[in-house]
Amino acid sequence: MYLAGDFVREIGIVVSGRVHLLKGDAWGNSNIMAEISVGGMFAEAVVCGGVGVLPFTVMAAADTEALFADFQRIVAACPAACAFHALLIRNMMGILARKNIMLAGKMEHITKRTTRGKLLSYLSEQSKLRGSRNFEIPFNRQELADYLSVDRSALSAEMSRLKSAGAIRYRKNRFELLGKREA
Repeated sequence: MYLAGDFVREIGIVVSGRVHLLKGDAWGNSNIMAEISVGGMFAEAVVCGGVGVLPFTVMAAADTEALFADFQRIVAACPAACAFHALLIRNMMGILARKNIMLAGKMEHITKRTTRGKLLSYLSEQSKLRGSRNFEIPFNRQELADYLSVDRSALSAEMSRLKSAGAIRYRKNRFELLGKREA
């Protein structure tokens, strides 16, 4: 685990498990900024940007193994210009691009004005990503509330209203989208 304010020189690559990037405030509230799963990176923007100091906490969300690598050595071309190094750089750029897309998606969810709008935006995206109206999300209820930047009780109440209206079915972190979208 890295804490916000820690100085880092290496990027982390999740080998197994998953980590949450958490941003806290002065009152002890925290939001899940992102979930990084197997193959994903963390701290790369801080290291690559030369900032060095983490603006967020990195916490394992499950049993997790991570590989730590010197980003500067990875992105600098090696004298042999080997194919392995070029592939590594291409793969890292792909990871960065996917992470940027994921964060743009999160921005779309949290800019909705209501808890219902945020929840439906997130569930719709998850359904599309999985190609099914039945899907599982990677968050428990509190983590989902933190990810969407809403109060947990407000989220639970909105989920109950959507369930009563016949818009969704759920059990724990398994969801099914039903009928027409509720506005």
